[in-house]
Amino acid sequence: MSAFDLSGLTASYGGERVIGPLSLSVKQGEHIALVGKSGAGKSTLVRLIHERVNRDSSLVPQELGLVNALPVFHNVFMGQLDRHSVWYNTWTLIRPFMSDKEKVRELLQDLGMSEKLWIPTLSLSGGQRQRVAIARALFRNASLLLADEPVSALDGPMAHLVMKRLSDGFNTSVIALHDVDLALSYCNRIVGLEDGQIALDDTSDRLTATDIMSLY
Repeated sequence: MSAFDLSGLTASYGGERVIGPLSLSVKQGEHIALVGKSGAGKSTLVRLIHERVNRDSSLVPQELGLVNALPVFHNVFMGQLDRHSVWYNTWTLIRPFMSDKEKVRELLQDLGMSEKLWIPTLSLSGGQRQRVAIARALFRNASLLLADEPVSALDGPMAHLVMKRLSDGFNTSVIALHDVDLALSYCNRIVGLEDGQIALDDTSDRLTATDIMSLY
């Protein structure tokens, strides 16, 4: 059964085509790593997929999309804004419900930063900000994750912890990654991009790091 089946994906900037046309079919249960050198089209493909599936996914964009003036809790809670009424969201801004506070705290604890619950997001490090965006995606609780370099600011052990949490937290995922070892360890399908086209598409158990590095 397909999580989604997209065809005719294209994108152009300044009159120059940077991706496509290409097609991508993703089955439920697949965890796909998008790999390739900078400028190959990974970020653009994540954006195009999100535009097509939108409300059915959790998104971790490369720019993160956090509101600096708000504390960590409210940035994570934004993952479910569209699932509540205006009065519920307004009340949460003033006095959050205990159930929501506990759910967010548990997610942050899994990501090693439960003590940051009420810290202003502006004061966080780059790696901590990435983990807030990841917690927001997990809090949304969608079956599909779309993520663009979600662990680029994290060190080795923390990157593995977060990738494991994402793998366990979503039934299906498409994640743009530079780190080939992480791609092979936590994704069961590798899609390699080159000049905006799919140049590699195979299961991770059939590939080695050398096979993928030829795209870089």
